[in-house]
Amino acid sequence: MEPSKTIDHAALAAEFNKDPERVDWHDATLWTVRQRRDMRAHQVPEWEALREMASQIKENVLSNLHSYLQQFEQNAIANGITVHWAEGAEDHNQIIYGILKAKGINQMVKSKSMLTEECGLNEFLGSKGIDVVDSDLGERIIQLAHQRPTHIVLPAIHLRKEEIGEIFHEHLGTPKGLSDPQELTETARQHLREVFLTRRAALTGVNFGIAETGEFVVCTNEGNADMGAHLSEVHIASMGLEKLVPTRQHMGIFLRLLARSATGQPITTYSSHFSVPRPGQEMHIVLVDKGRTRQLGRPDFRASLKCIKCAACMNTCPVYRRSGGYSYQATIAGPIGSILTPNLDMDKYKNLPFASTLCGSCTNVCPVKIDIHQQLFKWRQEIIKEGKGSAQKTFSMKLMASILSSPGKYKLSGSAFKWVSKWMPFLVKNKMNPWYRQRDMPQAPATSFKEWYKKNV
Repeated sequence: MEPSKTIDHAALAAEFNKDPERVDWHDATLWTVRQRRDMRAHQVPEWEALREMASQIKENVLSNLHSYLQQFEQNAIANGITVHWAEGAEDHNQIIYGILKAKGINQMVKSKSMLTEECGLNEFLGSKGIDVVDSDLGERIIQLAHQRPTHIVLPAIHLRKEEIGEIFHEHLGTPKGLSDPQELTETARQHLREVFLTRRAALTGVNFGIAETGEFVVCTNEGNADMGAHLSEVHIASMGLEKLVPTRQHMGIFLRLLARSATGQPITTYSSHFSVPRPGQEMHIVLVDKGRTRQLGRPDFRASLKCIKCAACMNTCPVYRRSGGYSYQATIAGPIGSILTPNLDMDKYKNLPFASTLCGSCTNVCPVKIDIHQQLFKWRQEIIKEGKGSAQKTFSMKLMASILSSPGKYKLSGSAFKWVSKWMPFLVKNKMNPWYRQRDMPQAPATSFKEWYKKNV
């Protein structure tokens, strides 16, 4: 097996930053979503109590996941749903292909599902001659553009409306230069209407699975999941193992938190519960592990599985907002993705936990109170312990440790820096120094604190 190529987040972020106008727009747009989240949260007096309850419910689920999964499976089967188990992406994709092949189906409509993005389902089914159309507006835009999502709630947030207009002109025949969002949306609606009416199979993601009843909940703003599921002969739902909640009563807590955290809405437009297939319809649920149980077994990182995929941490993160989703080269980008992806492939994603200021804003906005910035810091420690840190950084840290542990070396280095700063500043103020590329080097003080202390105290 070939070793994974390490993602160079800094280089990819530098590429994104070559377009300052896009960077500023991307940053401002996501910060606006963060502000809307704050406004909605402040309108709910019991907001912090809801966060704490949601966190504790998820903790209970993770501590008893085996029991809740068995309960969910048992109740889903009793409802007439066929339940499948998939260890990884290959199993997931083969199961779905097998369902479609058995029914002689070669066309499918799909609503937003980050799990299927993780598994590369579209590409896999395409290689088998099955045409998949994404029905979420943002997902359809990037599908037409042959791109990947950069955000888990706003998958096409990196594209300007003018660029979307060009994509629609090329693929859907809109007039060249059309960039009015309302007209573009109407074009997409008419285009997708035929897809909904002609596809015999529909796939949806799952926001929540309810162990008590064996039903699953899909939250959308466009109603596209409902259109596909209700008009199809076969409804397939892809669900990560961690998406469970114990009872239907608990949904009231999570639905109040999800939309406010994700987009600043009081609730998603459609929160659809699927429990039984309608007469003549097949309903399947594919329960997918794909590294989740491995993460569950890591005490320092298991809380990341509480995530309800609201993307609040991405909207607030100063690094994500100004580096773009593609700089992470992962299905789940941003702070939460930087915790989840090293679990899947540490060699490939070992740089991502370092792509953070550790400011804690992600933790502050997380609706299920995941200690995101603390886990990022712990991943840094884990990566260094495994000997996977960069040689340059390892050398720098060892040198710093040697200097800070020796009063004599500390004094000498301070004197040397003052001399270099005064007489040979080019040794530190150059493009070889990563710090100086983005910042001005500080001026050395005229006297050290030790010298000042001896003189004044």
